[in-house]
Amino acid sequence: MKKRLSKLIISSSCSFTSVASVLNIALITGSTRTAGPPTVPGPRVNTFIQTTLENRGHTITHIDPKQFALLQKPAFGYASGRAPQELQECQSILQQADAYVCVTPEYNHSPSPALMNVLNHFGSSVFSFKPSAIVTYSAGQWGGTRAGVALRTTLSELGCLPVSAMIHIPKAQEVLDRDGSIIVTSEENDEVERWQKYCSRTFSQLEWWAVAACNHREVVDPFDESPVFGKAPSQRNAP
Repeated sequence: MKKRLSKLIISSSCSFTSVASVLNIALITGSTRTAGPPTVPGPRVNTFIQTTLENRGHTITHIDPKQFALLQKPAFGYASGRAPQELQECQSILQQADAYVCVTPEYNHSPSPALMNVLNHFGSSVFSFKPSAIVTYSAGQWGGTRAGVALRTTLSELGCLPVSAMIHIPKAQEVLDRDGSIIVTSEENDEVERWQKYCSRTFSQLEWWAVAACNHREVVDPFDESPVFGKAPSQRNAP
């Protein structure tokens, strides 16, 4: 990881303080369940992903959907500085992030409603011109892949384009223990290595795009030619 980053030119105003330093990543999770059946794998998946990112040298801030009531008024519906304190604090975390990782279970072939509730509290200007990565899981054999495909549309609309690789964890309760550690069952004893290599494909793409976006913002303000909508959605209409 450090050797790969050392080949990139890091802007001084990026969240990196040195070539081998950290990205500021917002980890947005999507499970509010507390009990089964079946087993609730969300907390162990969240821990595994957060630990994996921290082991790659990054600073992670967890956005927990349990902290959000059902959407009644989004952050952009308030006058500047008038949103509830908790909402303003979360918006600040998201705005200061260099990248986003969304972790979602699959409910009825769709992303978690709790995750969507968090995302829908904020406008695209909060997320725009930064990359995101998608992690899905399920208790069954498909690992939430259909939820991941559906989530790509939402993240693209918010402007935090998802990297091409995704992480899918099928039968998550058999892959991870309650502490978020990989369960070793094979004679080869190589589960940890294989999962690290699998996750590295997604997270290395996220790191590449996050550094590139951060550097280019020093050259061009992306909002000059793509300003924030200040009045109504009709501002995006064709002439």
